[in-house]
Amino acid sequence: MRGKNTRRTEQSQRLRKVDNDAERALWTELRDRRLNGFKFVRQHGIGLFTADFACRERNLVVEVDGSQHEGSVRDIRRDTSMNINGWNVLRVWHIDVLQDRRAVLEMIVAALDGRLGERMVSSETKYLPATSAPETGL
Repeated sequence: MRGKNTRRTEQSQRLRKVDNDAERALWTELRDRRLNGFKFVRQHGIGLFTADFACRERNLVVEVDGSQHEGSVRDIRRDTSMNINGWNVLRVWHIDVLQDRRAVLEMIVAALDGRLGERMVSSETKYLPATSAPETGL
């Protein structure tokens, strides 16, 4: 069993305290297995990065992006790193979470159910499937 990663835990706790309205609203829908029984966690560390939300059971990361993420090179590196580590990445816009939450939740369910099998990049949503199987660490 691994030891505690105190620095990572403290960073995750800080990030949870400064979440925005959209993240707070989405967390209300994802927490306590409220979305079709799937368990999500917030501020989950994956490699060098921290995901907004993650479902470990299905290796799905959900990132809530504001306009500052448009064309971000750092986000491309994050997505690539998460994909290589076996995680599928779904990026949704902050405004969509606030104005059309039902559609965002339907997109998340589609990803969880495996209905988003191929790479999808549009002006509204990105779905980037994993490029390799996750390492089990056994």
